[in-house]
Amino acid sequence: MQRAIRWGLVVCLIASAAPKGRAQNQDQTRQLARGILKQLIEINTTDSVGNVSTAAEAMAKRLRDGGFAEGDLKVAGPNERKKNLVVRFRGTGKRKPILFIGHLDVVEALRSDWTTDPFEFIEKDGYFYGRGTEDMKEGDAILVTNFIRLKKEGFLPDRDLIVALTADEEGGSFNGVDWLVKEHRDWIDAEYCINLDGGEFEKDKDKRLLAGIQASEKVYVDFQFESLNPGGHSSVPSPDNAIYHLAGALSRLQSFSFPLRINEITRNYFERTASLASGTVSSDMKAVAKQPPDPAAVQRLSEVPYYNSLLHTTCVATMLSGGHAANALPQTARANVNCRIFPGEDPQEVLRTLERIANDPKVKVSVVPQMGPDGKVVPVVPVPPSPLLPEVTQAMEKTLATVWPGVPLVATMSTGATDGRITRIASIPTYGISCMFFDVNDNREHGKDERVGVQDFYDGVEFNYKLIKELASPR
Repeated sequence: MQRAIRWGLVVCLIASAAPKGRAQNQDQTRQLARGILKQLIEINTTDSVGNVSTAAEAMAKRLRDGGFAEGDLKVAGPNERKKNLVVRFRGTGKRKPILFIGHLDVVEALRSDWTTDPFEFIEKDGYFYGRGTEDMKEGDAILVTNFIRLKKEGFLPDRDLIVALTADEEGGSFNGVDWLVKEHRDWIDAEYCINLDGGEFEKDKDKRLLAGIQASEKVYVDFQFESLNPGGHSSVPSPDNAIYHLAGALSRLQSFSFPLRINEITRNYFERTASLASGTVSSDMKAVAKQPPDPAAVQRLSEVPYYNSLLHTTCVATMLSGGHAANALPQTARANVNCRIFPGEDPQEVLRTLERIANDPKVKVSVVPQMGPDGKVVPVVPVPPSPLLPEVTQAMEKTLATVWPGVPLVATMSTGATDGRITRIASIPTYGISCMFFDVNDNREHGKDERVGVQDFYDGVEFNYKLIKELASPR
């Protein structure tokens, strides 16, 4: 009888201790993640005056202190101010590695524009504030936290796991992922890549809407519209005016729509999100996802700028200059036209289309060259979409079902551009998975008072941890 009582007491003690232990571990993880994010936010990594190398070295020290061998950490780059961090979590090698990427650099931020200091980590009203809290030092902190956490737990993956935290995604050029691919492919070569700078998880206030997996993105190309003229005295005007020629070409561009484009990724997006919409929008999404798409539905959805960007190549005037004196006829007029080209579409064909739109022999259209570190022009190449690998989608669906049951997985195409374009061009299939939720009605990325929800950040740490284990646990 007394033995039974003793065993009962033991069982009760174990039962009561387990939740407390789990809570302590959770608190330690959150404390670690918060500390890493704070450290990153307070290191200025802007292109103008910041130092990405400082952030890379700081994270290398964190990982070194967390148990990673010196030989598995590399801090390197062609620019002393813009070094990258690459860390390898060694596994059994039964499968090819997975690469995880995130960028350490951030866009510029002026203290005079912000309510708080953009380079001071501040927690208030349930949010973390600071430049990079949304784009994308929170993702960097999640990866570093979970690599340290898994190392301390003694986790042995069945494949190597690689994290690359890089420079030059937001500003500058060629010192980050591009340099790693060209100069040290062996450091980052992988079966596929997970990019935490894409694939947003969307919510509306407290309602979680969807979990995105970005498998495609548009190609960024700038074109120049230019009109040249001998000019003259403004007191003797002529219809042959460089500004008028340019204005006419831009007016024709404004009213032009590129042909419909749709692929596996965007079709999946409209199929899945139709259930989240209502009324005409929902039925139009279903009609657009059909083969062939319904033209009337395409027309209606294209009236919404975001849906229009998913369905077409888009080109828009973004910068304008002209003339040289208030009392002289303009000798030059120029505009920058920024295009986001649908995956698989030839940029040269877009150039020819823009020439037809301009429809004026006195307006020259040309590609704005992108220069490489060697001073040579870098050719613009199409970015292929990544196939939806069952290994990745199934791991995502299983993790979602565990953490947020009922939240649908939706394949997306980014209308902007990320470093994922570089890994895709390098034949490494890439999937944007942010791992944390952002409010669709409160996007402060690149803006003032950038912030991320405290609980959203901690939830993202946990989701990423479970996803890594799902992707790399021995089978």
